[in-house]
Amino acid sequence: MDGIEGRVALVTGGGRGIGRAIALALARAGAKVAVAARSVPEIEQVAGEIQALGAKGHFFPFDVTDRHAIAAAPAVVARALGPVDILVNNAGIHGSAPLVRIADAQWDGVLEVNLTAPFLLVRAFLPGMYGRAFGRIINVASVLGRVGAKYSASYVASKHGLVGLTRTVALEGARKGITANAICPSWVATQMMEEAIQAVVDSTGRSPEEARAAILSLNPRGQPSSPEEVADVAVMLARNPAINGQCILVDGGEVQV
Repeated sequence: MDGIEGRVALVTGGGRGIGRAIALALARAGAKVAVAARSVPEIEQVAGEIQALGAKGHFFPFDVTDRHAIAAAPAVVARALGPVDILVNNAGIHGSAPLVRIADAQWDGVLEVNLTAPFLLVRAFLPGMYGRAFGRIINVASVLGRVGAKYSASYVASKHGLVGLTRTVALEGARKGITANAICPSWVATQMMEEAIQAVVDSTGRSPEEARAAILSLNPRGQPSSPEEVADVAVMLARNPAINGQCILVDGGEVQV
């Protein structure tokens, strides 16, 4: 495995949940970490946690729907920490509705954040990675990038698209020192899961405990993964040049394909 000590990583959606856990795990592995999100107090705190570990961290207020900010990102991060070697596309949003009731704005918004933004970020950073003959693209997808689900057409389509993008980048970059992989978690103990539980409560009248049990009913462990369990996979993918074009399921055995 390659070491990532001194490598520069950029983690989008890095202020909480999976993004925070990945940012901290990469820092513990020796990387310099740029934490990007719209939530400035959160990313400022994560950057402080990284620095408390004795690593170099920097926070960047960043909206993945801002194409000008995406185009400028390679130069902005390089000025603070150096050229980006590890790009973690973690920022994402969910949308839930029966397909016939999905508004255009929901469809467009989910695909813009979950698929178009990762494409634009990969396109922005890839030339520099090619030039240095080293790059790790890590896209945080979902088990719903592998299987379908009712009432989640926009989210499922975006994550299937992200998996397809990952595979194409993997093939194009394989002989140029680049790997691209997707992490596909099921439910993770994050704010997104708590919001999903509340949505079930609001729509069905179930108690929070009943809603949680229903959401986790298909999981063999009967419990969500932790953000740190997902982050462990990200560090492995950053280190290992032989893993390329893969979708790593982090779901306790929920999807077996």
